[in-house]
Amino acid sequence: MESTNATKSQFHAAEEPRGPASVSLLSVLRGRREDPYARWSAIRRQYGDVARYRYALTDSYLICSADGVKRVLQDNASNYTKEHGSYRMLRRLFGNGLITSEGGFWLRQRRLAQPAFHRQRLAQMGGAMSAAAAEMAERWQAVAASGQPLPMLREMSKLTLKVVGDALFGAALSVMAAPIAASWDLLNTQLAERFAKLRLLPPILPTRYDRDFRRARRTLFEVVAQLIAAKRARPVESDDLLSMLMAARDDQTGERMTDGQLRDEVVTMLLAGHETTAVALTWVWARLDRHPEVAARLHGELASVLGGRVPGVEDLQHLPYTRSVICEALRLHPPAYLILRHVKEDDVVCERRVHQGGSVLISPLILHRHPDYWEDPDEFVPERWLDAEAEKRRPRFAYIPFSGGPRQCIGNNFSMMESMLILATLAQRFAPRLLAAGWPATEYLVLARPAGAVMMLPNARAAVATAPSRDQRQAGNGT
Repeated sequence: MESTNATKSQFHAAEEPRGPASVSLLSVLRGRREDPYARWSAIRRQYGDVARYRYALTDSYLICSADGVKRVLQDNASNYTKEHGSYRMLRRLFGNGLITSEGGFWLRQRRLAQPAFHRQRLAQMGGAMSAAAAEMAERWQAVAASGQPLPMLREMSKLTLKVVGDALFGAALSVMAAPIAASWDLLNTQLAERFAKLRLLPPILPTRYDRDFRRARRTLFEVVAQLIAAKRARPVESDDLLSMLMAARDDQTGERMTDGQLRDEVVTMLLAGHETTAVALTWVWARLDRHPEVAARLHGELASVLGGRVPGVEDLQHLPYTRSVICEALRLHPPAYLILRHVKEDDVVCERRVHQGGSVLISPLILHRHPDYWEDPDEFVPERWLDAEAEKRRPRFAYIPFSGGPRQCIGNNFSMMESMLILATLAQRFAPRLLAAGWPATEYLVLARPAGAVMMLPNARAAVATAPSRDQRQAGNGT
């Protein structure tokens, strides 16, 4: 894909963006930390939708308009690359997978992985998702009877890890959940710290800090190596992602993926595929507790459509409010809160100059609460997603929980289907309550997630008479 950069005359005719005072290198190295949402919101209000400021040694461009984001992520995406310090750091964890790779190699890997996420294949995964949620519901029932609280973020992480293991890799990961979670927590924290303090060197020093990073990464890669080895030892026909990637051949060269390439893609899917959904669902449960009127409407829809039975993929089209609750939680609490790009050549974005070598910063946190696109932007209002006319008026790139353009997350439909099936299964039987009186703080690491364990009581709801399935209803009507 070729760049469509502004011409020299267009570049010179554009204005230089303004912005706040520089953030010095010394300040960054000392570990300067600010609330990202507060800082970026203040910059947008004062300097508009394209602002420029110096951060350490880099010119940074904060882009807050949907049109500007469309320019960067879609219309001229090849000029805004992932050759950025943040992605170099992520490659130390994920390797060169779909999240971090670039150019022709990325396009090849995307084409090889895409068939696993086609709608028909996703529908085949739905049963495993609902079954995993129903299994958790049985365990929650005993916990609810005992009156004991649960760490909701960890619970959702366990559940989504099981779903990813079953659906994408055809392997049970439950026994590996604890080491995966511990390793990811450490790497998640360290990556955020390393980027914030510009610790750009690889973790090769004989310090405890670097040793902990290497040990955690090694644990993850050993889990993935076991997955690959087990699949190779039992080469049976399967339509899970790992089997498809192993069997896929490049159209031009006929080559298969090496074990190293497989490893990088599996690590990417394993971590990105379960943690983002777990974080989003944790925010959903917290919001439902704080908004009983939303919970009541959700429970009403689930009772009407499902009547207590476990949902199937065919039910999702009949659960618009359930989808709206998830969409609204993703609007206010996008786990992937930061998109960074390196500016390859001079360009113009929203009539403002963006200089070669700079760093573009896009945050769904800001877009999703931009008052030009959202009425009552800070309020949790799932009903806004039921207004078809409002959705038509809203720019496409005002809502990007899964990024946008050619690099949009390949697993976006997988994640939404998984979230809806889990929520529909568990919310019929439980109304979790937050133990803490205050709202959970946000912790900005690789993902924006609730700080702490988010302890909740899984209060059981009254049993609902089981409704017939869609197929049973049709049979009863003679159709």
